[in-house]
Amino acid sequence: MLVRVSEILEEGLRFEGTDEFPHPFQDPQWELLGLSLLVEKDHMDVLVRGRLHAKVPQVCSRCLESFPFVVKADVDTRFAPRPHGRGEEVELTPADLEVDFYADDLVDLDRLIETETALGLPMKPLCREECRGLCHLCGGNRNVNPCACEVKLLDPRLAALRQIADRLQPK
Repeated sequence: MLVRVSEILEEGLRFEGTDEFPHPFQDPQWELLGLSLLVEKDHMDVLVRGRLHAKVPQVCSRCLESFPFVVKADVDTRFAPRPHGRGEEVELTPADLEVDFYADDLVDLDRLIETETALGLPMKPLCREECRGLCHLCGGNRNVNPCACEVKLLDPRLAALRQIADRLQPK
């Protein structure tokens, strides 16, 4: 959904629910479950605040099984008009990294929703905290079937360290 900045009223625009955002994500498997946004003007800047709730399919980084991940994210974004005609390089300050830009008097809320959802995804998704992962020998999912593979494969290069560790163990 594109919002025209010049048409934002003094009291702002409020969006509750997902009805006005039927397809905010490029990936059709991502699903927007809930949304509450307030869009306000601050001179030429636009402030967007609220919460979103989405469901995104993920693959567990331990067992490689698919699972739905629920993202609950707070939205607090400032949009400023895109600077015009800067051909030279500009050094960004930390404050510049907190601002997004809009052009042609339009703020793209679908893009904002997708970005905030993506930022809420974990770097190493886990289907559950106690996921046992895959066996490093046979590749079986240890959550589904107990693995009978021999676990004690020692690297012969570490034998000297193993001997030291055994001597230091209390008897």
